[in-house]
Amino acid sequence: MGIVKTIRPYHQPAGGWGALKAMGEALVEQDIPAAGMALLSRMNQPGGFDCPGCAWPDAKPTSPFEYCENGAKAVAWEATDKRCTPEFFAAHKVSDLEEWNDFDLEMVGRLTHPMRYDGGSDTYVPVSWDEAFATVARHLNALPSPNMAEFYTSGRSSNEAAFLYQLFVREYGTNNFPDCSNMCHEATSVGLPLSLGVGKGTVLLEDFEKTDGIFIFGQNPGTNSPRMMTELRNASRRGATIMSFNPFRERALERFQSPQNPVEMATLTSTPISSRLFQVKVGGDVAVIKGMMKWLVDEDRRALREERMRVLDWDFIKGHTAGVDALVADLDATDWVDIERKSGLARADIELAAEAYAKAERAILVFGMGLTQHRHGAKNVQQLANLALLRGNVGRDGAGVCPVRGHSNVQGDRTVGITEIPNEALLDGLAARFGFEPPRAPGHNVVAALEAMVRGEAKVFIGLGGNFTAAIPDWQATQAAMRELELTVQISTKLNRSHLIHGREALILPCLGRTELDMQATGPQAVTVEDSMSMVHASKGLRQPASEHLMSEPAIIAGIARATLGAGSKVAWERLVGDYALIREDIEAVFPIFEGYNARIAQPGGFHLTSLARERIWATSSGKANFLVCEGLCEDPAIDDREALWLTSVRSHDQYNTTLYSLSDRYRGVYGQRDVLFLNEAEMQKRGLSADERVDIVTMSLDGVERRVNGFRVVPYAFPDGACAAYYPEMNPLVPLYAHDPQSFTPSYKAVPVRLVKATTQSGAR
Repeated sequence: MGIVKTIRPYHQPAGGWGALKAMGEALVEQDIPAAGMALLSRMNQPGGFDCPGCAWPDAKPTSPFEYCENGAKAVAWEATDKRCTPEFFAAHKVSDLEEWNDFDLEMVGRLTHPMRYDGGSDTYVPVSWDEAFATVARHLNALPSPNMAEFYTSGRSSNEAAFLYQLFVREYGTNNFPDCSNMCHEATSVGLPLSLGVGKGTVLLEDFEKTDGIFIFGQNPGTNSPRMMTELRNASRRGATIMSFNPFRERALERFQSPQNPVEMATLTSTPISSRLFQVKVGGDVAVIKGMMKWLVDEDRRALREERMRVLDWDFIKGHTAGVDALVADLDATDWVDIERKSGLARADIELAAEAYAKAERAILVFGMGLTQHRHGAKNVQQLANLALLRGNVGRDGAGVCPVRGHSNVQGDRTVGITEIPNEALLDGLAARFGFEPPRAPGHNVVAALEAMVRGEAKVFIGLGGNFTAAIPDWQATQAAMRELELTVQISTKLNRSHLIHGREALILPCLGRTELDMQATGPQAVTVEDSMSMVHASKGLRQPASEHLMSEPAIIAGIARATLGAGSKVAWERLVGDYALIREDIEAVFPIFEGYNARIAQPGGFHLTSLARERIWATSSGKANFLVCEGLCEDPAIDDREALWLTSVRSHDQYNTTLYSLSDRYRGVYGQRDVLFLNEAEMQKRGLSADERVDIVTMSLDGVERRVNGFRVVPYAFPDGACAAYYPEMNPLVPLYAHDPQSFTPSYKAVPVRLVKATTQSGAR
């Protein structure tokens, strides 16, 4: 891109002219300046397509500009006029492409033909769809057990594709569904049901219009869910309290200039977002939450003694919850000295936040992967649920728990059956609808699938979207294991790292994108997605496909299923793919929560999947919402080394999951590079390091295996003591496979103990 590698502060607010400029550059870079703008005018609009980026809900459209900077980039990257053709593959050996960086791989453009790996030439060569399906069937049917195959799902797949995928895999005979959720919000899906009886959030978008306080933990909305900034801006301007807890002072948590507000744009003004932004230590969130709860309990006692209005919502606690006495006893036993040490915040600051929370009649607790991607991710989430329950902030307007999911429809995939631990209702529903007995034994999540690969037990991997080999932890072991698989299959739109770290045989199956016209036997088709707040709505692509050789995800899945299961299959695959409304009828039959599916998605905005917790119906074993105790402060394992730092991984602003829109991160002032390590000046002085010096980062492993990345540039940055930060996925080699939450199996991407040594090479990035 010709960008000079520099570090220079960015003084502008989030959004604003910087966002418009970046959006325009993205469209030009993908050779679609005019066509891209026309396409964007139909995104998140009735009769149009849903943003292929984040899962933040759609507001009621009021203009043709219902999108954000990063959503526009996601569309530009998908709708690009650049093409990755068979001629490109013929000219580039896979071993040579491995040396390319991830941004350059993406920039080749859209995949146009199904391809298979040819070991003799070390290139991908064209293959017909029938040959590709037959290859998959040959491998799957040769396995001694269906459990030797792993079926991965990315969060961008539609409800229709995900339902067909789980239907095929279960008729084939396994529940092996390693899913992208396993690596991000699985701690939510596992932790919240024990607390609230649901594994999803309890708020709707309109609750942000009614709330008095928003408390944000471990979430960077300006980069990961930029459309959320509209709700935060509006809440701030009407006087709601917003407080944020994050190791970084993220720009969007400080101030925001709305590109859709002509006054702010013309006057170069902005709206302050957080009244306070607390820079919590890496892994210190539970200490903060416990500190806030401790103050609430103590203040409630003082109010009782002084005959003032109580702080805790005792009517709600007595009528709707269980376990409060054990929680209070745990809080009483927790010392403020330990809370301050672990959180990195002064007691006065935590008490200030708790008092603000107490004054908010209705409060929303927002959280992201800063809470979930830890050794105790599920317990972290449960402590936030405790904080909500103490004030009755679940099941009423303007209040609730709000996990901010990542990819569009990552939540919907799980709702329609992508899970390695299916419940009896799902399995019985499939059996009744389709007439086959699905497997009942639990399958593999991501960690279990990787462990099976490392042991040599897994033989086939099929990826429905995503970039699995880049997203996974512990590359030294896990990527090596991927290379030993007998077959890897990637259903993709663009070239990525997962096509290069492949099995002995490998297929690339190119699919339609969210923006593209999906024409089947009965005409153009719409798919459906579920957003972070359980709203389900239709998405209909408009652009002509990037190649006549592309197939839709449902069609690819059906093709694999027909080839693998043969004439004995209980499912009419051809009929379902010809009319997606029939798939939705099957979803409704298996999941009654989708009653009236086809009719309800015709409504503007779609429909809401009821959250029982929102109705104060608690689907827990106790029949109530549960206060759950986390002994101690959910601390990461102690490392007895004065040189230890806790490394946390972050995404740049020009990044979505593993997709890179550039090598820059303008809000943090990083340009043209990603091999950087953020470290505060006190920690630099302690280690005798200077700005721009190169260091190697080494994991302080517990298994004797050296995990190391080399040549990272030290960037001075206001960051908590005892910690450092670098970009995902470049940091993934440092995350041991054993370092995961024992409840949810979520890898601990946000807290890895490391030490720094003088660099042995100049750069750690490709």
